[in-house]
Amino acid sequence: MAKVVLVTGGTGLVGKAIQSVIKEEKPADEEWIFVGTKDADLTNLESARALFDRTRPTHVIHLAAMVGGLYDHLQKNLSYLRSNIYINDHVLLLSHEHKVQKVVSCLSSCIFPDKTSYPIDETMIHNGPPHDSNFGYGYAKRLIDITNRAYHLQYGSMFTSVVPCNIFGPHDNFHPNHSHAVPGLIQRMHATINFDQSDKSPEDKVFTVMGTGKPLRQFIYSIDLAKLIIWVLRNYDSIEPISLIPDESEEITIAQLAESIARAFEFKGRIEFDTSKSDGQHKKTASNAKLRRLYPDFRFTDFDIAIQQTVQWYQNNYEIARK
Repeated sequence: MAKVVLVTGGTGLVGKAIQSVIKEEKPADEEWIFVGTKDADLTNLESARALFDRTRPTHVIHLAAMVGGLYDHLQKNLSYLRSNIYINDHVLLLSHEHKVQKVVSCLSSCIFPDKTSYPIDETMIHNGPPHDSNFGYGYAKRLIDITNRAYHLQYGSMFTSVVPCNIFGPHDNFHPNHSHAVPGLIQRMHATINFDQSDKSPEDKVFTVMGTGKPLRQFIYSIDLAKLIIWVLRNYDSIEPISLIPDESEEITIAQLAESIARAFEFKGRIEFDTSKSDGQHKKTASNAKLRRLYPDFRFTDFDIAIQQTVQWYQNNYEIARK
């Protein structure tokens, strides 16, 4: 019997990327169902139950979450904690009730302890509190790993999780108040070039980055993450989390990120840094040794090429992206 794969959060950044990969693969033995907020309110148990009753999945990729950027997290940690706890609990409960064979939930690198040694790996998730800036989201995501273990111990369920780093790509959230680093900088660079500082020549325009630009981050292109999540669904049979992250050598500063985006836009002005703004966590370097051991041949997309493709999608789909 064919697999029926339900993808929650299937209309978002990673869900759209998985759709793109599956469309190219055309697997004959898998039916893929991608759902978003219009299909069900996963914070509501009865709405979530209706979705599972309607789709009857054999496998689940759980991407749905309440997400946002650094400054939104700083103001709404309680909201992020409660909403994500409800979403995750309902998806795992209903997966158990429907005897789903495997669930792959998407965590985040922000779950790792703030005070720790580097590089971080999957065994260190619970070794201390996450950074204060997004502790609500971080703890809610950590609870997925704990819940997975509990279901496995009590019922033998194969519920596992993946830990990506900062994700970016086409169909990202480019809202100025809710976006992460890459889409936020892309949106603001577009505004700087096309709308702001209209009295200045292209060479005299200034692009301002919030913070010092010194924090270090690892980034993963959404298409790469999609391919890896599909690989996990088909090949990784352990409840232990696995980090889906490029090599440590690919870690860059926020300043380098801004420079890559500037090149993609062919920005001719200068970049400045507003050091009065918070940097957030300085670094959260994670190891992908486990991934490299299990899938040594996977090749990540070159970062600058991935940024160029994301910027091109944003420019070609501006009316969609800006909403």
